[in-house]
Amino acid sequence: MAQPAVFHSEYPAVPAIDLPIHEAVLGRAAEFGERPALIDGVDGTTLTYTQLDAFTRRIAAALAEAGLRKGDVLALHSPNTVAYPPVFYGATRAGAAVTTVHPLATAEEFARQLRDSRASWIVTVSPLLETARKAAEQAGGVREIFVCDTADGHRSVLDFLASTAPEPAIALDPAEDLAALPYSSGTTGIPKGVMLTHRNIATNLAQLDPMLSTEPGHRILAVLPFFHIYGLTALMNLPLRKGATVVVLPRFDLEQFLTAIETHKVQGLYVAPPIVLALAKHPAVAGHDLSSLEYVMCSAAPLDADLARACSERLGLPPLLQAYGMTELSPGTHVVPLDARDVPAGTVGRLVPSTEMRIVPLDGESGTGADGTGEIHIRGPQVMKGYLGRPDETAAIVDEDGWLHTGDVGRVDEGGWLHVVDRVKELIKYKGYQVPPAELEAVLLTDPRVADAAVIGVLDEDGNEIPKAYVVPQQGGPLTEDDVMAHVAAQVAPYKKVRRVEFTDVIPRAASGKILRRELRARERGGS
Repeated sequence: MAQPAVFHSEYPAVPAIDLPIHEAVLGRAAEFGERPALIDGVDGTTLTYTQLDAFTRRIAAALAEAGLRKGDVLALHSPNTVAYPPVFYGATRAGAAVTTVHPLATAEEFARQLRDSRASWIVTVSPLLETARKAAEQAGGVREIFVCDTADGHRSVLDFLASTAPEPAIALDPAEDLAALPYSSGTTGIPKGVMLTHRNIATNLAQLDPMLSTEPGHRILAVLPFFHIYGLTALMNLPLRKGATVVVLPRFDLEQFLTAIETHKVQGLYVAPPIVLALAKHPAVAGHDLSSLEYVMCSAAPLDADLARACSERLGLPPLLQAYGMTELSPGTHVVPLDARDVPAGTVGRLVPSTEMRIVPLDGESGTGADGTGEIHIRGPQVMKGYLGRPDETAAIVDEDGWLHTGDVGRVDEGGWLHVVDRVKELIKYKGYQVPPAELEAVLLTDPRVADAAVIGVLDEDGNEIPKAYVVPQQGGPLTEDDVMAHVAAQVAPYKKVRRVEFTDVIPRAASGKILRRELRARERGGS
């Protein structure tokens, strides 16, 4: 069988960046000086680059004084705040890897991540403190919980800023030492710790630079969460590396979002499809001056081409830009450049520098090349070090030649633009958040009224992918759709909730016992 065609970036190669992430991002902080680095979009609190760098160093000193050592893992459990970046960089400067935690995680979910990552420190915020305490108690091994604001009985990051402890001098190996440990379900299964080295993340920033380059002072709005690799890169690392001003919002509230754009003269938006939908259709948009906007970049989940067009036309902007990647790729592999013109509708972009891609035919198909469709494989310096403590699962996604098998199906057009057309993987993307069906199925099967269950992603009325459960009820026990949804909702974060239920006599399975989700998806299409 012929080898699949390999695609290369049209951009000049970039060297690997062998710097700790805090130096790769804040290395020019002194040059940017009194420029605003971070602005709280709610109350206006501002940190300059001088302050951000100083605060990062003081936090590192205080953490080291508290006992944090190189190789420790610190769990950062917080919504977006102006404290998030200095805590992240302070922890890495002290030698820790940061495992980012969803602020809406339940105590049980948080505890699983703490146990798996072996995190010994937590930084949270007072509204989430009770969850963090319960998680730490369940997990064990947590030495101390700090808060970014104030809470009785817990030391505050604010107090760290007055620390007189010496700044730690940590010798890091950027190629081997971990900077971040986000959790991803990969192509299937339960969440796993993705080992991203300092070199992985810093080099990916250099790869994205020629396509997303901006001038110092450029203003972007950070409403997507920093804990997600998309937000961590596009809204924190990348803009702060370039001297931009990041206006920070804790969550997406449309009125607050629109007001922040108008008040702070935001120029760039990095969003997910649900925000594009609001910008395209919500009447509140007309009541705000959004004329400062220069572009909108959408990623994290598939975007409908007609919706993208409606949004750009309403805002009077060039066509919406898209990007592609995954947590295991640090995360970026494809971007529509900011200066691109005549971009084909629906494309997720061109290959970033120093990256190879191949399109591998799916089982039973033949043909590759510019018109062929197949699974997207990626090779480059941004490929993760592996899944923490899971060599077999690492080997299942990264082959012996270094190709990462994304589980996404795509094609490359004659102009070299990638179009993602389907997913091999079973992961559900609800508003950009990963929802593993296997996790929800495990929860469903804890209900004694449920004999069997399977979960797939279906589209709601707005085109968002949502979890739908097919449930086989136990004989003789009354069970309603509301019962099923309530049982799951009580045990998972809100974004993971089952949102539709269909009762069935049997779950289709292969002889091995594996759920045949393809049959359920076909049934769904037939019903539609």
